This record gives sequence, C-alpha cells and structure tokens, in this order.
Amino acid sequence: MTLLEVKDLHVSFPTADGVVQAVRGVSFEVEPGRTLGIVGESGSGKTVLTQTLLGLTPGAEVTGNALFEGADLLDLSENEMRHVRGARISVIFQDPLTSLHPLYRIGWQIAEMIRAHEKSVSKKEARERSIDLLRRVGIPKPETRVDDYPHQFSGGMRQRAMIAMALSLEPKLIIADEPTTALDATVQAQIIDLLLRLQQDSGTALIMITHDLGVVADIADDVMVMYAGRAAEKAPKREVFYSSHHPYTKGLLESIPSSSSSGDRLKPIAGSPPSLISLPAGCKFNPRCAYVFDRCLHEEPVLHPVTESGEHTSACWLPSRAAGLSEKAEELREEAVREHRGEEAAEVAATGDEGAGD
Repeated sequence: MTLLEVKDLHVSFPTADGVVQAVRGVSFEVEPGRTLGIVGESGSGKTVLTQTLLGLTPGAEVTGNALFEGADLLDLSENEMRHVRGARISVIFQDPLTSLHPLYRIGWQIAEMIRAHEKSVSKKEARERSIDLLRRVGIPKPETRVDDYPHQFSGGMRQRAMIAMALSLEPKLIIADEPTTALDATVQAQIIDLLLRLQQDSGTALIMITHDLGVVADIADDVMVMYAGRAAEKAPKREVFYSSHHPYTKGLLESIPSSSSSGDRLKPIAGSPPSLISLPAGCKFNPRCAYVFDRCLHEEPVLHPVTESGEHTSACWLPSRAAGLSEKAEELREEAVREHRGEEAAEVAATGDEGAGD
C-alpha cells in the first residue's frame, strides 16, 4: 500500500529575472516502512520538492498531485495542513540551530509540539514524554538536559533533539533534509544508525534528502536521482550503485572518494548545473555529458524502463543495455554513441545529396 504518491509535480517561482523552474514534472511513491533517498547536486530541486508537499514554498506556482493517505496535500487549506505537519508528516531540517528557538529550553519546545496537537496532554505529561524522547535518541542524562537551551547542546545533540521532536507524535512519514551535512563522520554514522533503529521500531516511512551517496548506501531502499528539477533516474538502491544507467548518476558515483589503494584519481563531473531560469534545449545534462549526440541537443528524454521489471527507470537516450559501471557497460555506451552519431551523419549526408540533386 502506497503511503505517499506524488504525480507530475511542477513548482516554479516568478522572479524579476524570469521564472525559476525549480521542480519539473516529478513523480514518485513512498511505501510505509521504506526509505526513499533523493540525491543530486545543490540546486537540483530536492528541498523545494519536499517543502512544497508541506506548503512551505509561499509564492510558488504549483501544479500536480501529492496524495498522502488518500488526501491531496496540495489542496489542503492552511488550517488543515497544520494538522498534517508535525503530527502525520515530520521534517528534520539540515541546520538544527536555526530550527530550534534559541530563547526556549529544548524540553519546552518538544513539549509545546506535543501539546499543540494533543490538547488533552498536560504540561507534566508532555515534559515526561520529552524526557523519554531525549532518552530514546541517545541524549545522556535527559532528566537534566531537558532544561538546557539549544546553544548548550553540541551539533550532534541538537540534531538528536530535532529527531526527538520529529518522533514526538509518531508520524507516518519523516522527511530528513540533509540532517547529517554539518556533522563529523562519527556523529553522522550515529545519526544514521539512530534513524534506522527508530524507523524499524515504529515502521515510519522516510524520505532522506542528501547529496551524499554514502548516506544513501547506508539507509535507502529506493533512490531517485534529481538533476535540473527533474528525476534523472529512479531505481532500487542496489541497481543505482551497480547498474546505473544515466550518465549523471554514473558521474556522481565516480566522484565518490574510494578507500581502495589503487590510486585512482577522482573523476569529477565537468561543468556546473544549469540555471533553472534559462535551461538548455534537449536533455538538460547535455552540456556536461561525455556521451552526448545530436538527439540529446533537441529532445528531452522522459523516464523509461531499463529493466524488464520496470522498477529501474532512466531519462536518457542511451539504450538499456548500456546500464552498469563495468568496462563492458562503458564499451556499450561508447558503441551506442558511435552508432547514433553515425546514423545522424548519414542522415545529414543524405539530406545534402537530395539538396544537391535539386
């Protein structure tokens, strides 16, 4: 049973310089108890996509559908959305220091969240639940730390407090927007383990937004790779890492530092993401793609299946057989590009001959 189903979501922002096409026709599903990892470079539309679902993009022009437990989130009034945010869908933001009010104690903020949605809960009960939640997320001495202010917590502890707040009302879905970006590697691993453990205990669905494929490898069941406001590739995690099809996904994987002693250099993706105000024609990745041919310059591909099951889809004109990171897959990609370029050259030559005959 699908918990959240997003269909053809478009989000744009009118500005003095033009219309920012932040999200362009994205569709995906999230099932209870599963984790969807959304990855991509900064500016690919990851955060705007999820914030739009909760009505947190004021001034945006939004079209599409976002069905959550049968109700369209995009059609809810502000009052109806208040009953969804926090209670049924919670968000863990990237920087907890800006998410927590600096003038209120941590425990008070968690208790206020509880009492805002459960009017029958007393202050004492809410405080006891706050202490229990801090204990669950690994805060030491929660009976005393519950009265600390945010600046008295370390970065990792503040993020744990945000996770406690997100779990306070047992939501059906948690959106984690790069929750480990500002943390060191050890604390990052602890936060990921905590999220996995809490998810297993409660059966909550999770959307993990990140640019770190290492985090995706640890926590995700399914992966959606975004580029220039659209989904470039969607697949179960294993297929993304071992049989990726889109050249952008391949580039992201090759730019990950390796712990092997082979001495291989990193392979960064050439160029920069395009402006969302002035997008290139055709495939939006074509200015940075090593496999570009003429069709890529004029026609934008849509997601199509690259496996028989249909679970793995990619928005690329390369044939399905080119999926994978092996040397054989690389040869197939290069062979496919040569074939396409040869066909295009033949078409151009034939057109020229016909013109000469005239």
